[in-house]
Amino acid sequence: MPSYADSNGDGYGDFKGITSKLDYLQDLGIKGIWLTPFLKSPKVDNGYDVADYYEIDPTYGNKADFDIFLKEAHKRDIKVIMDMVLNHTSTDCKWFQEAKKSKDNPYRDYYIWKDKPNNWESFFGGTAWEFDETTNQYFYHKFDKKMADLNWSNPKVVDEAQKVLRFWLDAGVDGFRLDVINFLTTDGITKDNPMKDENQIHLYDIDQSGVKEAMKTIKSTVNAYENRFIVGEIGSDKIEVLKQYQSEELLDVVFNFNFGSIPIFSSERIFNELQSMEKNMSNYPTLFFGSHDMPRMIDRLADGNPEKATALATLIFTAKGVPFVYYGEEIGMQNILAESLEEMMDIQGKTHYQLALSKGKTPEQALLEGNKNNRDKSRSPMQWNDNNFAGFSIEKSWIKVGQDYKINNVEDLKKDKKSIFYNYKELIALRNKEKVLQYGKYDRLGHKDNQILYTRSFEGESITVIVNFGDSVKIKLPKKAKILLGNKELKTNSFIIYKK
Repeated sequence: MPSYADSNGDGYGDFKGITSKLDYLQDLGIKGIWLTPFLKSPKVDNGYDVADYYEIDPTYGNKADFDIFLKEAHKRDIKVIMDMVLNHTSTDCKWFQEAKKSKDNPYRDYYIWKDKPNNWESFFGGTAWEFDETTNQYFYHKFDKKMADLNWSNPKVVDEAQKVLRFWLDAGVDGFRLDVINFLTTDGITKDNPMKDENQIHLYDIDQSGVKEAMKTIKSTVNAYENRFIVGEIGSDKIEVLKQYQSEELLDVVFNFNFGSIPIFSSERIFNELQSMEKNMSNYPTLFFGSHDMPRMIDRLADGNPEKATALATLIFTAKGVPFVYYGEEIGMQNILAESLEEMMDIQGKTHYQLALSKGKTPEQALLEGNKNNRDKSRSPMQWNDNNFAGFSIEKSWIKVGQDYKINNVEDLKKDKKSIFYNYKELIALRNKEKVLQYGKYDRLGHKDNQILYTRSFEGESITVIVNFGDSVKIKLPKKAKILLGNKELKTNSFIIYKK
């Protein structure tokens, strides 16, 4: 949200800005928008620290701006889901400000307080407990100390969450992306987590037994409205855990970071994850290689090569699943890197910088550690033009069009008919046209010689996709095969999609 399109020159994206780009999104062919947090927030963690669930942060506009955006998106047949953070609130939230006043305050049990904390750790590093001098107790925060966890064992918290969901569903949103939803503290604070090799095993503070009942309540609340959609962020790298949360009464789909956040390219690893999702996921899996929490896909997996990035995109748009494209991927945007602490905006990067200093590291070493964990890499502004935006210099983030040259804005890119943008547009148009690519089952799913290949079928039609990351090769097509995209002369980092 803050990095997409700035309408008033204040350095932050806003609803008027994104409304002005809806024609671009429609032209690209996308059918849905996931909005990162836009509710009122001090923005300690990119808006994931909500201070008021019913008020739009003035940085992004007002409710009227949002209503116009939603109406215009729907007019273009584009659905809109919003990030919803129900695990914690900002400590600026009225609920918390009341809760900290006294131990008998009506809002006290909206949060989790203890005289003596256990050993649970913050996701960002360090202890998950912060001492409050007003009542001489500690409150629990799974993330930053300015983000206090809600107490989901309190029925009043559940009621508040349902009211919030209904408010935005009544406003017209088409669903929610639920942030760290399996982190909900539904069973209170239990035992210390065990340790292994000086690392904490999150046995008791995540996936508590009451989480599924909380999800059922959330899903039933959303299901009272027609044609709504829920995607969940599940904090786990185990497919056995992920699949537990995807069902008709829990979540429609869940993000599988085993696939989406692969750190280093490996066609075999990507294939194994596709195979694992086919074997284990009862519903459609999610397909993505980028998000606001990880380095840019083109740098992380494609070595800055647009042809390889396009080949990876082919998997997302043609394999079985629900594809998600992180903004800027369609134009090949690359990482940015903080050159000083002052340039670092992400709380996770800042926290690791400070932790490194506390361990005796030099500022230079601390900056390296901070950048290693800094999520700003992928949060630079969408490159509509050459202007600086939200504190980022556009020169620090590039669009790589081909092997030998770069440009730095969208309009120049759209003039180049060989660009990654045109490839994305063709792939999206093909998926939107062919029902096989939307609903088809796998008849074949294989991997050989750095090629990932699969055939999908639906209602008597079949489409075959071969994505080649290996040596150049010529493919012998079946008789009467019709090439939909690509070429049977498969070069390295290219693809072919054909229909029998």
